[in-house]
Amino acid sequence: MRVLISLILAFSAGIATAQPVTRIVVPFAAGGVQDIVARSFNAELWALLGRNVIVENRAGAGGTIGTGSVAKAAPDGQTLILSAASHTIAGSLYAKLPYDPLRDFTPVAHIGNVDYVLLVSSALPVHTLAEFIAYGKANPGKLNYASAGNGSATHLSMAYFASMAGVEMVHIPFKATGEAVNEVLAGRAQAVIAANIGAIPYLKDARVRALGATGEKRSKFIPDLPTVSEAGVPGYQFDSWIGLLAPAGLPRASVDTVNAAVEKLLRDPVILERLAKQGVVPQAMTPEAFGALLRTDFARMARVVKISGARID
Repeated sequence: MRVLISLILAFSAGIATAQPVTRIVVPFAAGGVQDIVARSFNAELWALLGRNVIVENRAGAGGTIGTGSVAKAAPDGQTLILSAASHTIAGSLYAKLPYDPLRDFTPVAHIGNVDYVLLVSSALPVHTLAEFIAYGKANPGKLNYASAGNGSATHLSMAYFASMAGVEMVHIPFKATGEAVNEVLAGRAQAVIAANIGAIPYLKDARVRALGATGEKRSKFIPDLPTVSEAGVPGYQFDSWIGLLAPAGLPRASVDTVNAAVEKLLRDPVILERLAKQGVVPQAMTPEAFGALLRTDFARMARVVKISGARID
């Protein structure tokens, strides 16, 4: 009897092991926005696809280690990556990449967008973006801004802003957005551009002032805050897409299956609430539209990186 039970258990374990598994690789550490977004729907995606969907963090080198591992994976539908604008930024930021951000990936499903907010220290004698720009021009090189590190979105977005606004500012890199925001709260740095999820908690904090949202349109989460483009830098835009990519060559049937599942999830009130908590504005797209967005964003970020002067060898 014991032998029979052991055989049954072994057989059952073999069946469980043989069940197909789809990995969603997050190329950053656990706890970040991309990680939380991936985990906000993986169980529901599992139910829709009829296969295990697990989230795997593969952090390092600004997201390029995890991304490179997906580029080399088989295009069999078992490996996806939850990417954001850092994916297209990397193509121009790094002198050498072990993959091509466009050619080595298949656009599968767009999930949504995240915009950023420009915060300045309330110690500055400014209350509007126009006043901030005027102050910066009158005090060249005396304003500094904090970021989450060289080449990060918080660095590039501000460097891009400074260039378009004609303001000379000094960059002070830190290791994380939270640290950069804390420097502005403490008055040791004068400005920071942070993702809305990191900025919104401080909108009523007397130590900082929000001067503009960085998206093309006003933020859904802060509708009373004008965009940077509205407030004084026409044409300025910096935001981030979030979506699922697969290795190049994924069969169209597999692409359509995942895309349809994600589109369904983006109509689920529970999923929408989870995404809203991360500052994500949901938007479903066809794979073709998502691919077009990636190409446009790649070109846009190449210009931003060039203007910033950032480069990682």
